[in-house]
Amino acid sequence: MINKKIHIYTLALCSLIASCSPAPQHTSPVGDTLYDKDWQFFRSNNALDLATAQQQKEWEPVQIPHTPKIEPLVVNEQFQGDAWYKKTIATEESWKGKQISLKFEAAMNVAEVWLNGEKLITHVGGYLPFTVNLTEKLKWDTPNELMVRLDNRDNPVTGPKPLKDLDFNTYGGIYRHVYLQVNNDLHITDAVAAGKTASGGIFVSYPQVTTEQATIRIKTHLANAHIDPKKFRVVQKLLAGDKVVVDQTGELQTVNGKTDAENTIDLVLANPQLWSPKTPNLYHLVTRVYEGDSLVDEQTTRIGIREFKWVKNQLLINGEATFLRGVNRHQEYPYVGYATSDAADYRDAVKIKSAGFDYVRLSHYPHSPAFMAAADELGLVLLDSILGWQYFSEDPAFQAQIQQTCRDLIRRDRNHPSVMAWECSLNESWMTEPFIDSLTKIIDEEYPGAMSAGWQEYGYDIYLQARQHRLEHYKEPSKPYIVSEYGDWEYYAMNAGLNQTEWANLLQADRSSRQLLSDGETRLLQQAANIQEAHNDNFNTPAFADGYWVMFDYNRGYAPDLESSGIMSIDRLPKYSYYFYQSQRDASEVSDKFSSGPMVFIASEWTEKSDTSVRVFSNADEVELLLNGKIIAKQTPDQNGNSKNLKNPPFSFALEKYEAGELKAIGYINGKAVAEHKVITASVATNIRLTVDTSGKAPQAGVKDIVFVYAQLVDSTGNLVRTNNIPVTFGIRGNAKLISPVEVSTSSGIASALVEIGDSLDDINISAASDNLAGANLKL
Repeated sequence: MINKKIHIYTLALCSLIASCSPAPQHTSPVGDTLYDKDWQFFRSNNALDLATAQQQKEWEPVQIPHTPKIEPLVVNEQFQGDAWYKKTIATEESWKGKQISLKFEAAMNVAEVWLNGEKLITHVGGYLPFTVNLTEKLKWDTPNELMVRLDNRDNPVTGPKPLKDLDFNTYGGIYRHVYLQVNNDLHITDAVAAGKTASGGIFVSYPQVTTEQATIRIKTHLANAHIDPKKFRVVQKLLAGDKVVVDQTGELQTVNGKTDAENTIDLVLANPQLWSPKTPNLYHLVTRVYEGDSLVDEQTTRIGIREFKWVKNQLLINGEATFLRGVNRHQEYPYVGYATSDAADYRDAVKIKSAGFDYVRLSHYPHSPAFMAAADELGLVLLDSILGWQYFSEDPAFQAQIQQTCRDLIRRDRNHPSVMAWECSLNESWMTEPFIDSLTKIIDEEYPGAMSAGWQEYGYDIYLQARQHRLEHYKEPSKPYIVSEYGDWEYYAMNAGLNQTEWANLLQADRSSRQLLSDGETRLLQQAANIQEAHNDNFNTPAFADGYWVMFDYNRGYAPDLESSGIMSIDRLPKYSYYFYQSQRDASEVSDKFSSGPMVFIASEWTEKSDTSVRVFSNADEVELLLNGKIIAKQTPDQNGNSKNLKNPPFSFALEKYEAGELKAIGYINGKAVAEHKVITASVATNIRLTVDTSGKAPQAGVKDIVFVYAQLVDSTGNLVRTNNIPVTFGIRGNAKLISPVEVSTSSGIASALVEIGDSLDDINISAASDNLAGANLKL
């Protein structure tokens, strides 16, 4: 996470990280300014040239992040075509004598940019940042017209498979932030734009990490855009909160005109507070550049001091042996695709951490800087990936594009403490050995000593192998090993291999791990049982980490339905399997940023159709189950059968018969009640209860935040009613708008609306109504 500005006085305000966005807006005449507002847009199915686009009359005002089309919940034909954006840039007096550029965090997929009719850049690739230098092209006596054309059609140079065959959607638009960058002639470069191997921007590494002492090596790359040489010195300060814990000033250096230079400073810190999934301690590194006595640039980088090390193929984090329980994530939201807000990405990270996970594989492409920053803060270890899925080409242009993507990914993300290794590998794509060699060489060049990861055993430091492929899952590997995916495909299409269209021995729906939230108690319990069995089996392998497929249900380009193996719905609602994973977390670990500590959950709706063998998930020592106040049983975890390797296998209570009323589970640790959960048999729905999903981040005004609003059916006494397909009509007043349709049907008794927050939270009122039910209103 980078925050570039001249003045340090606001730094103390950001010592509580949750109050600071990953890339906050800047008002200083030197620095990065969020440039998301006052854009215009239109889309075209046809490929247009600049002259034709300029003649377009119906431009729509939009704010970034933006998707070119609001898609339906289930996306059968994702928009592919031209997405055109334009913006008027009015120069300011304070910019004169400065270096002016625009940085796009990401735009899908091939971008062309013009200023005042002159083409400045073509950028290929939709997931990583690119910068456009405007300095020499801006007009000072008249407004400037910026035009951007995006083409998100299938592309053989970027891959992956064509959308009609792809297992996820790539969406489109300028879907991440745009920044205006105003710099002095002498300035710290942008890590990606600089194009320097193992350099550019600020590069932080840790030659020594112990609990007694850490060495922090800071390489700062500077450019001098002036024709004359400049003398400079660099000052590095490390802050814990608002307290400087160590600082150092570099020697006076000279950089010639129109060239660049690098400064290296080692900070030695005694008794460092180390970063780990359990203790995600963070520092702020403040880098200042002085020309003479004048402060000409300053950049703040949030860092975490940690060491990932493998001994006998097992992972040690700061010397402590660690097994990483993890999950794969697609970054997609319903309706808006990739055009999420920073706060929405933070909420996803909170949900993942709350489920009990410490590790996320970023499938199968680079995720947003906002999600990376959230992982740093919350303690999620990341496997950072380039774009790739079942597509490889011998075309030199394709291979050069993938190689550059690997470099840019490392340059963008190398300072995140959460990143464990680099998956510069084309997922499920058989790559040639020379191509693998080129990628692992790049990783070593860009980040000496960093670990590579790939799904082929050859060449990579870490071997990724999905359980469903069963190629070498039980083989004793010669290198560190991750069960990269499990729990879905092997309970869906048996051993169909890598081709999802050849469904060998397709399992019946009630035995699959692909279960929608609306599929009901029996099938959701089946999903949880499949996951339990597979995760338990992973302990029989030599893996140091595993990653369930997948966290959230998502759309697929090739399929007319949702991929539903998620432990949460696409609307971010939990299934029973979510609580299974919660039961695997350590009850002693407590955080005020996400759900943690002791838990207990009854996996039953407790209706007359419910199984009288009741499953309870808990991380407690004992669980007591009561029915209408009467104790049924008190149990310790069952250590038999398929649960033998699990730390906290599910509890199972056999009731003699069904009796309507209240089921209550109480979890005990050392004889003390620590958690409780109740399920009450509901009667007919009479009311709607409205709630907003905050997940650690309240709705944000002015930044195009998107939040889920849930309309829950309840009976006359407030008990949850799990009825499907009840239409609910949403309404909204105030500075916000509905992204989802006005009418949404319930899934397991809940209708989900997606709301976009405007420039103010004042007077936003959301309503929900349904026939024969008392409606509800909610004021944000």
